[in-house]
Amino acid sequence: MNVVWFVLVAYLIGSVSFAVVVSRLCGIADPRTYGSKNPGATNVLRSGNKVAAAATLLGDCLKGWFAVWLAIRLGPQFGVEESGIAAVSLAVFLGHLFPIFFRFKGGKGVATALGVLLGINPWLGLATMVTWVVIAYAFRYSSFAAVVASVFAPFYYGLLFGTDIQLLAVVIMSALLLYRHRQNIANLVAGKESRIGGKKVGGKK
Repeated sequence: MNVVWFVLVAYLIGSVSFAVVVSRLCGIADPRTYGSKNPGATNVLRSGNKVAAAATLLGDCLKGWFAVWLAIRLGPQFGVEESGIAAVSLAVFLGHLFPIFFRFKGGKGVATALGVLLGINPWLGLATMVTWVVIAYAFRYSSFAAVVASVFAPFYYGLLFGTDIQLLAVVIMSALLLYRHRQNIANLVAGKESRIGGKKVGGKK
């Protein structure tokens, strides 16, 4: 029963959409109304407000990390074992994708997934983050970097820790990330995907 409570709390933490919250606090347009209409840091950046974008990225990442950290730190005292921590990892991620506070319409989950990976193990998160940064810098496509990092994350986990229930959670999370980026993948193939630093809201560079 305690596992259920940890999973529920993780889902609720994940359901806090920092893109929407930060945008409201900064007095800028709702990210669900412009650009890709995705409530995430990359789309918030299209508003031209770099501080809001950075705050969104940090908030979405921290919530993923915090939920996993909480489960690892306190879970064993309540009988939450490895499978329960894996469930918490997925729950906070699913909360971001399908937030109960925002009619189940959430973001794509890149920053939250990174937070989850950092919570599982800092080296795992760092390896995945470096992959994203290298690909994003080389190709200037945030979505392509996310796709590549998603593919490599399970590989990094397996390399570091072998095969276990948490690896399954990472694989599912990666699969969901790829699914959420399906339109971006189609746009990349068609040469229509927006590059990092593209047009801001209102069409200004």
